[in-house]
Amino acid sequence: MEAPPLAAVDCTNLVLSRLPETEYQALRPDLEFFPTPAKTVLFHRDEEITHIYFPLSGCHSVLAVMQNGAAVEVGTIGNEGLSTVDVLTGSTVATETTVCQIPSDNLRIPTAQFKRALENNPELRHLSYRFLQGYLSHISQSVACNRLHSTEERFARWILASEDRVGANEFPLTQEYLADMLGVHRPSVSVIARRFQQAGLLDYRRGVVTVLDRRGLEAAACECYAEVKKQFARVLGKPLG
Repeated sequence: MEAPPLAAVDCTNLVLSRLPETEYQALRPDLEFFPTPAKTVLFHRDEEITHIYFPLSGCHSVLAVMQNGAAVEVGTIGNEGLSTVDVLTGSTVATETTVCQIPSDNLRIPTAQFKRALENNPELRHLSYRFLQGYLSHISQSVACNRLHSTEERFARWILASEDRVGANEFPLTQEYLADMLGVHRPSVSVIARRFQQAGLLDYRRGVVTVLDRRGLEAAACECYAEVKKQFARVLGKPLG
């Protein structure tokens, strides 16, 4: 089993990496290395929050699940922050279901220890709430994006955001998950992915996406990708990706 990084500066999670070394070392004994394979459910809606997760890589997807089982992504969290922000509002239960959509490594901490650390470590508290500000901006932008922008634009945005969080141009991703993320039927994802492949922007086969032309994807994406990235850079002092 791996251990948390010895120093804050070595941590790939942006919140933890920006902690003063004294605060990070105070937190480190309570941090546990915890890998999450794809489809791992971190939180179920209306169930108790037992741990807070700091992704080091990969993506956590916050899903709104309907009574008929249909789901749509309402938020994405990667190494820029923590899952779940509900605890920062004082909640003890999860508002939505959170699933690991791309395999990730994480550091996690029991909820009680995290709450105690927020009280004792002022910079952890400051950075966590700064992330919350960025996350809320991301949610607001996503609402507008889902209403105003085409599926193709949102597809490009989502691939770019995933690449930023993974830190590599190749990552596993099923069409089923893409359909949930975009709120469309799976055949629509197949058609869009084929168009992007034919344009030379990416390769998508056997559940693995390879970004071939990042600039082309940025041109194909809606304005929301750059706006969300700008907001996180502003609140965290460091850009994603």
